[in-house]
Amino acid sequence: MANWQRWLPALLLAVGAMGNSVLLARRATSTPLVGPIESVAVTSLGLPGTDIVIDTAQRRVAGMTNYVLREFTPPGEGTFSIYVGYYDEQHQGKSIHSPKNCLPGGGWEPVEAGTLVIPTANGPATVNRYRVAQAGKSAIVYYWYQGRGRVAHDEFKVKYELLRDAAIHGRTEEALVRIVVPVTTGSVTEADLLARRIAPALMAEVDRVLPPL
Repeated sequence: MANWQRWLPALLLAVGAMGNSVLLARRATSTPLVGPIESVAVTSLGLPGTDIVIDTAQRRVAGMTNYVLREFTPPGEGTFSIYVGYYDEQHQGKSIHSPKNCLPGGGWEPVEAGTLVIPTANGPATVNRYRVAQAGKSAIVYYWYQGRGRVAHDEFKVKYELLRDAAIHGRTEEALVRIVVPVTTGSVTEADLLARRIAPALMAEVDRVLPPL
């Protein structure tokens, strides 16, 4: 293999990143939610949740426009939380941070990583599934990206669609959606079953407040 060929993947990534920045800076416009994000997952499994406030410093780093972080404690099933972080536009310095990078930064180490297909009213949707561990604790994490008429899990595809939609529609709004189920009183299988029960309803509720494409 010639020397220049070894550098080709990195060159393509660099060109893509530059094109992404240029298009986002020129074309993207702010697109507000059509409903209040606080209305998402007011109850889950028929139970009210408790809102958790993200401090100003963390919000500044994450860069989201709106968010909801809500914790639920159903009897006999352990605690779980949902997070929806919405970005009304994305550009250099303000874009979604992948949990793939944030979880290790928060001290959580991936034990398992893969994807899972979730049946929904709009057809099957693929989400990321992680099992993470920290200091003897374990949790199941599902996350996906939702916006501009789609649910996506693949970070590379998400970036491509972001670039395409910025160029074609002048829009880059998107939400990061996450479910975390600690593995405490039950097994990993039970935590997965709980997350699978939550995911379709959460997708539908997020879709209700997102602007249509």
